[in-house]
Amino acid sequence: MSLFNKFKIGLGKSSIGLSTGFKNIFSKKKIDNDVLAEFEDLLITADTGVEVAKELRKDFENFKVDNKLENHEEILKLIADKMAINLLKYEKDLSLMGNAKTSVIVVSGVNGVGKTTTIGKLGKYFKDNNRSVVFGAADTFRAAAIDQLQVWAAKVKVDIIKSEINSDPASVAFKTAEFAKKNQIDIALIDTAGRLQNKKNLMEEYKKIINVLKKIDPSYPNEVILVLDATTGQNAFNQVEEFSKIHKLTGLIITKLDSTAKGGVVLAICKKYDLPIIAIGMGEKETDLHPFNAEYFAKALLGFES
Repeated sequence: MSLFNKFKIGLGKSSIGLSTGFKNIFSKKKIDNDVLAEFEDLLITADTGVEVAKELRKDFENFKVDNKLENHEEILKLIADKMAINLLKYEKDLSLMGNAKTSVIVVSGVNGVGKTTTIGKLGKYFKDNNRSVVFGAADTFRAAAIDQLQVWAAKVKVDIIKSEINSDPASVAFKTAEFAKKNQIDIALIDTAGRLQNKKNLMEEYKKIINVLKKIDPSYPNEVILVLDATTGQNAFNQVEEFSKIHKLTGLIITKLDSTAKGGVVLAICKKYDLPIIAIGMGEKETDLHPFNAEYFAKALLGFES
């Protein structure tokens, strides 16, 4: 299956609502303020955010001024093109990670977003792209997280550095990075605890993890990735805010896009935080994590067939 078809299937729930809504709007003979308001409201219900919706409304209004644009599909394509142009700068090439020296990647996110599963899928992706990988089970507050990462390590056939539950997460992170550097492993993926309800402890934990990694190499961590669950909608903004206070984020991974009709949240997050999207998760299989592609995302969101 092509990558675009995977995007199309993964964003199916979102595209049904948007494409049907747009077709109904385009069927109006007269484009007035009421119709433009419908257009804007439809985008907001898809969680694109108010700013993005207002921008696209202006574009839509300009499209309709051009009398040559009588074909609904043509208008839809122009909107998709506009979305893709806006999103293009947020693409981050996942395949280039780990090309040179050892890359230490800290993966964060609240409990339930699919963080540990995402690390497993990243491991699979990198292995398939001829990268050597080691996992670090630094979410030591949940035995289930350690066990889950162990299962993924066995499935993907990579080493894992772990310790007992409730042990010092910074110690596990240190051992993982040290092991990766010593053994010239391309990528070290470090799982971290995802507890936002106790922000002070989480912040101190994070600072300690970052500080001990820098003792091995001042450039560590090379990446700090936040995993977000698309089904949480606007709550994802709070998570970006809180984790950004702990340490500068270098990119986002959006999961569960196949489970929501509000895939437009990706546009809103990019617009507000100017953070790249490294990958998106659509499905439960180990291969259901894909590098973000702005063109495919925009076309799939609006229901294009190819």
